[in-house]
Amino acid sequence: MSTSLLLVDDDRTFSSLAASMLSQEGFRVRVARSLHETRVALAAEAPDLVVLDRRLPDGDGLVFLPELRAQLPTTVVLMVTAHGDIESAVEAIRAGARDYLSKPVEIDDLVMRARRAASDLQLQERLRQAESVLEGRHRMAESRSPAMQRTLQMLERIATTPRSPVLLLGETGTGKAVLARHLHALRQKQGAFVQINCAALPDTMMESELFGHERGAFTDAKTARRGLVELASDGLLFLDEVGELPLALQAKLLTFLDKGAFRRLGGMTELTSTARIVAATNKDLEAEVTAGRFREDLLFRLSVFRVDVPPLRERREDVLPLARTLVQELCSELGRRPVPFSPAAEERLVSYPFPGNVRELRNVLERALVLELGPALELQSLAKGGGAPAAVDPNAFSVSGPPRPLDEVERLYVRHVLEQLGGRRMEAARALGLSYPTFLRRLEENPPSE
Repeated sequence: MSTSLLLVDDDRTFSSLAASMLSQEGFRVRVARSLHETRVALAAEAPDLVVLDRRLPDGDGLVFLPELRAQLPTTVVLMVTAHGDIESAVEAIRAGARDYLSKPVEIDDLVMRARRAASDLQLQERLRQAESVLEGRHRMAESRSPAMQRTLQMLERIATTPRSPVLLLGETGTGKAVLARHLHALRQKQGAFVQINCAALPDTMMESELFGHERGAFTDAKTARRGLVELASDGLLFLDEVGELPLALQAKLLTFLDKGAFRRLGGMTELTSTARIVAATNKDLEAEVTAGRFREDLLFRLSVFRVDVPPLRERREDVLPLARTLVQELCSELGRRPVPFSPAAEERLVSYPFPGNVRELRNVLERALVLELGPALELQSLAKGGGAPAAVDPNAFSVSGPPRPLDEVERLYVRHVLEQLGGRRMEAARALGLSYPTFLRRLEENPPSE
């Protein structure tokens, strides 16, 4: 979705040229040449970005700025001030403007600042969406098992040290991301929770994603961009699948952990961030160190607090309470009334080993809610001899039902391989002998772009 921009300037030549250039950059531009036209435009549509001149025929844009901020608090404002009028620029920033430009305005400078603001808006929207999804789907359920209670008590103690790194170790699907979010929630009045799957991006993009880049750092880097380390300052940056980080980037992460300092890709200025790093993996990092794929000094630095997350089979006391919580969440998502478990289903839940841990439990429940239409869930898929996942070769791939088109079967197999490899996309692409963009197309996803 393109960014909407309202350009408020009474200079017809400049506003026409600027609107043309901004439109070519992908902005949806409207022009207002007075405060009256501005109010009319704002009433018709709330823009994402406003470029506001101070000197207008019917008033002062700086005087109008508080009214604009009160009406549209999330809209980003770039204030245009007279050359050398530093006092007005400072006053504009204090009144809520994001940035200011001095006249005469260079079109290239205006476009660059608008692109930067649009990039930040898009990133903030992605973070808000991620927050919404995680809040709705990954709440921390109360635990009854001694093993999990010890883990939670340890996290409560760790929460008192705001920047010490934490390493979460455990099998796939044990809920390491949920625990990272729980650790973040234990501290009040802090920055954002930011998450990245280190296996989901190509090595060439990972450094820019983590540490950001400057304009011109590489092809298509048309504007500077903040990385996740900056966005998570005063908050928590969760590095899922940290064992997939390339060695060169491991060194840069180690420097950040030691000093809290980093440089953007292509940058010369040393920046700082107070983000706490929480890393997670299901790999044996000691074995990775021995194999030369993971730095030993980084492992030591990440392991200031090492938390082993117990698998679901070792905390069976939690299975039923967790299943009930998940069913409530899933019923809300599916628009279905809450449904109980039958006594037989409860026995199946408690006795089944759940090799896929909490993720498998959620999948089993979601499938049952769709396929079982009775007054209570029976969970026949967990019954012995009834097609239980435990009786199936975990590496097997089969397609049931009527014949399907070949491209659909290929897509199903790509997803099967991805699931077998724990969601590690780069590794799945290599196993299938596909380039990463081709792999994403087979998943029917668009390749990532800057």
